[in-house]
Amino acid sequence: MGHTIRQVDAFTATPFAGNPAAVCVLTEPAEAAWMQQVAREMNLSESAFLSRQEDGFDLRWFTPTVEMDLCGHATLASAHILWEDEYLRPDETARFHTRSGLLTATRDGSWIELDFPAAPAAAAEAPRELVEALGVAPTSVGDVGKVQEDYLLEVDSEATLRAIRPDFLRLERAPARAVMVTSRSDSPAYDFVVRVFGPRVGVPEDPVTGSVQCTLAPYWSQRLGKRALLAYQASPRGGVLRVRADGERVAIGGRAITVLRGELLA
Repeated sequence: MGHTIRQVDAFTATPFAGNPAAVCVLTEPAEAAWMQQVAREMNLSESAFLSRQEDGFDLRWFTPTVEMDLCGHATLASAHILWEDEYLRPDETARFHTRSGLLTATRDGSWIELDFPAAPAAAAEAPRELVEALGVAPTSVGDVGKVQEDYLLEVDSEATLRAIRPDFLRLERAPARAVMVTSRSDSPAYDFVVRVFGPRVGVPEDPVTGSVQCTLAPYWSQRLGKRALLAYQASPRGGVLRVRADGERVAIGGRAITVLRGELLA
């Protein structure tokens, strides 16, 4: 018998929206090379691999090309599967041991809330190559921040953000692992909007990104003067996130729905 594998659309309650993630529940720990091959086969922005430990689950994330240190939507998808397939009781907290330390998830009705470490951005200058690859006029770029190898760019409007059509070949060569472009929302339904581009890690545009909220939640909380925020990721698939800045931690909430169930035979 092979390993069970599920495909879950995260940060949405509607099939074929949000961000799809593969979730593989392992019967025993697996080699990283095999997990990378599975992630390449699934060809989704992230594939998650879970193996049970005494006090939770080991969790690793892979894009089609690299292993990641942190991923929000695949963690949300993993928690969803652990409850849906009854690995955990409905009232039990999901505990994940990861490269980014212990992460937890709890249920709140139809929503799942993740507890992640905050990662505030340090003020920075936007590399010219990055702005040019995005095709954004320099006059449209507001505040800029940097977190490790990733950049945050606030632009002047949601219209500017939605109009971005990156040159992905140039963006892959720009001095940034990934870039989150954000603005205030034009709609009263949301506090801010965001798009995320990461061709260097095999994800040209991420449909919905949980991990960037570790940076965006403190960023927008400070600017808007509120801790609890509602975000919309304006990718073609789209997704909604509830975020809350709690000092050194960030709460990231979303819904999820399973769209495929299968078994890995190799």
